[in-house]
Amino acid sequence: MPKVAVITGYKAYELGIFKQNHPAVKYIKTAIMKELAALAEEGLEWVLISGQPGVELWAAEVVFALQEYLPDLKLSVITPFLNQEEKWNESNREWYESVLIQADHVDSVSRRPYEKPWQLRAANQFFIEKSNVLILFYDQEREGSPRYIFEAAKQRQEKGEYDIRMISFSDLQMIVEEEAFNQDF
Repeated sequence: MPKVAVITGYKAYELGIFKQNHPAVKYIKTAIMKELAALAEEGLEWVLISGQPGVELWAAEVVFALQEYLPDLKLSVITPFLNQEEKWNESNREWYESVLIQADHVDSVSRRPYEKPWQLRAANQFFIEKSNVLILFYDQEREGSPRYIFEAAKQRQEKGEYDIRMISFSDLQMIVEEEAFNQDF
């Protein structure tokens, strides 16, 4: 089975990030890069995201950067439903469109516009079933939308082999401190 990773986590607004040049974005991308680089050494072939602004689109940008060195690494954007970006602001829509243009594969779990929450649950289930590993920026102490996919991943992990790799706020703090330390030398 090809090595497939799902990357998700908080949406940008859940982190209080409303601009692409927010300083925290660099550290989040560094954390994602570390996880992806480790998985690439283990044979990672595909990265799956649903295309939400925040961790997922930052992850896409990391994949695009990695593709310069790992041309076989592929990105798939699989939305929960059609036209998910319809109500997003213009900046997020443009960001999303720029990722779709560069993605290796684009599709939707439900080929209909948003109707009910079952579409989001179906998408989470799809991602967990189609992947070997979940990279999740989430802290159980700080509730948010990633909770639902985390619960689905834990259920799969209990039934058999499934790898969950968490990125926490303390991981980001360590990256910040490492970079500050390295700048001192």
